[in-house]
Amino acid sequence: MVNIKDVAIRAGVSVTTVSRVLNNRGYIGKETREKVEKAMAEINYFPNQIARALQKSQSYILGIIVPDSNNPFFSELVKHVEINANANNYKLLVCNSLDQSEKEAKYIRMLKENRVDGIIMCSHTLDVGEYTQINFPIVTFDRIIANQFPYVSSDNFKGGEIATEHLIASGCKKLLHLSGPLKLDLLPNRRSDAFRLTCMKHNIEFEVVEATQDNLTFQYFRDFIRTEIADTLSHFDGVFCSNDILAYALYLHAIENNIKVPEQLKIIGYDYHSFTRMLQTPKLTTISQPISRLGKILSNTIISMIETKDKDSVNNIVVDVELIKGDTTIDTNNSQHLTSLQI
Repeated sequence: MVNIKDVAIRAGVSVTTVSRVLNNRGYIGKETREKVEKAMAEINYFPNQIARALQKSQSYILGIIVPDSNNPFFSELVKHVEINANANNYKLLVCNSLDQSEKEAKYIRMLKENRVDGIIMCSHTLDVGEYTQINFPIVTFDRIIANQFPYVSSDNFKGGEIATEHLIASGCKKLLHLSGPLKLDLLPNRRSDAFRLTCMKHNIEFEVVEATQDNLTFQYFRDFIRTEIADTLSHFDGVFCSNDILAYALYLHAIENNIKVPEQLKIIGYDYHSFTRMLQTPKLTTISQPISRLGKILSNTIISMIETKDKDSVNNIVVDVELIKGDTTIDTNNSQHLTSLQI
């Protein structure tokens, strides 16, 4: 069986150099790295990951728990977490909680039992007390749990404020916000806080309707609009949706029921993920979260916690958002075409 010494001889380098290439540690020149990788391929050498993990007490595997990887936002977020993790010699194990607390708890236990080095939590169905009992590197996305767990988020309050201000500036007089569930203390609920405060500041009539927690599918949002919103939708001239899938579902409902968008009803979404960017009709007005940056930060944060073994050295990070003006909120009093605006 070939081993690391065989690779070193074949590549004409030291065993230490081969080890540094395998572990992606220290400076290795491009030419040297290519020689080592070529030698490994030529003699069919595959490092024993289990042995390396036992030796280092580290698996170089990260876990990430998301509500639903089929959702465009989370699928794109996972992609960028994985790209950055791989660049740092880590692999990623993806788990779908489907917003079920029992499933989320089982996944946390499974990931720990399988010796992952840390967990990125994007699903938050458990009570805070259940998380604080976990003595393990964890970084959360969009939720403040405890000081021991840093969080990464976009500026949800600012996003809600920008969305509401844009609807009002577009001429809306009575607004509806279709939010996620507000019973959990999640950072995305700051969008709803901003919506309420901005409406009150401008003396605008408003209403908030909550969607369910455990379903993020397009079909659910279509049914939700038909059963919960349709009868009162004519009372409003602007709607701030908590995500772009919901915004698009609302747009289709409006068109099917002869409600003109944006002349009679203006719609703004949230996320600006791959689904939204592919849409040609309509071009949704939305709040863009920097998904690639969020994924990289989440990955870097958990890796820093693992490698420094110092939870206090990692800070919470909040990143800025951007208003993307599209066809669903054009001010009908302004014929000029609206373009993206950097906030």
